[in-house]
Amino acid sequence: MIKVAGVKFKTAGKIYDFKSDAFVLNQGDCVIVETEQGLGFGTIAKPPVETDKTEKKLKQIVRKATNEDFIKRDELKQLEIRAHEFCSQRINELGLLMNLFSVESTFDRHKLTFFYTADGRIDFRELIKLLVKEYSIRIEMRQVGIRNLSKHCGGVGKCGRELCCSSFMHTFEPVSIKMAKEQGLSLNPTKISGVCGRLMCCLTFENETYRQLKKTMPRLGKSITIEEGEGKVVRQNVLRESVTIRLEDRTEVEKKISQLKKT
Repeated sequence: MIKVAGVKFKTAGKIYDFKSDAFVLNQGDCVIVETEQGLGFGTIAKPPVETDKTEKKLKQIVRKATNEDFIKRDELKQLEIRAHEFCSQRINELGLLMNLFSVESTFDRHKLTFFYTADGRIDFRELIKLLVKEYSIRIEMRQVGIRNLSKHCGGVGKCGRELCCSSFMHTFEPVSIKMAKEQGLSLNPTKISGVCGRLMCCLTFENETYRQLKKTMPRLGKSITIEEGEGKVVRQNVLRESVTIRLEDRTEVEKKISQLKKT
């Protein structure tokens, strides 16, 4: 049996499993952990639990964060800010068509990772030479999608709340236009797109509920007989659990699903 704790490195970041051994850890505690990139500064998202089932070899929690670790973390944040400014200046000087939006340093200061978005492939060999000369450590340039940019920068959505991706979503689920159709939403791109310009992630949250509720409803175009006469289903209101029926005289009647079952 080993103790495994869930650790995340960002507010809405993915949660990774680490061996916690004999450490007494609570949710919200800050810890120093081993990662493939070097030491990392993370937060306990899931308290340790004992398990004998592990699919892969887990890295180790080194220690609980000390005052010196917090001071070092603040120093690294300043390094990341300076590196971002320096790299942005070099990008402009070299005329590279890329949008640098974040810089991250490993806790042991062995590596700097520069995150950027771009429409295509970028030849940044000259840029890396300048960065290595300036900081004398390992440099990695990582191109990511536009959704990752929104997740990092944050913001407010059309609902008036903080963006889902930057507040609680750990991963991005596939979103399709079919989900908007399933929920009867306007297909106007400006209404169903998020600040990133892609389909809103929240379309996935209720999609399964809509699919299940629609199974109990008569499909569009189905002929149906009610007290007022015979007609066809022209609209479905999933949330009200009702359908609109157009009668032969062109009048429309809204009926609850429960009422249809009684007729």
